[in-house]
Amino acid sequence: QVQLVESGGGLVQPGGSLRLSCAASGFTFSNYAMSWYRQAPGKERELVAGSARRSTNYADSVKGRFTISRDNAKNTVYLQMNTLKPEDTAVYYCNAKRDWPYHRDYWGQGTQVTVSS
Repeated sequence: QVQLVESGGGLVQPGGSLRLSCAASGFTFSNYAMSWYRQAPGKERELVAGSARRSTNYADSVKGRFTISRDNAKNTVYLQMNTLKPEDTAVYYCNAKRDWPYHRDYWGQGTQVTVSS
């Protein structure tokens, strides 16, 4: 059974930091691209950061503030979020995806991040 379990969300003041974790099970973690998405109220879900085999990518809005990393030995992907802004408030979702030799796309249940004073 595939599971992606996010943790680490919460309430933080502007300028603060949080570290999200996503623990994966039920599939071969190292074969998957891992990403973090977020969805704010009334907005579409958007890609925040992604980690493939040898590369990472970030949304322009978080470059220089967020860092994605993965530990294949622990089947876990992280999102370090620094210098948080109120506009970072959203539900953050973990995603696992592969396209070859077959397509698979898995989602976690999400964790709430609220940036407010």
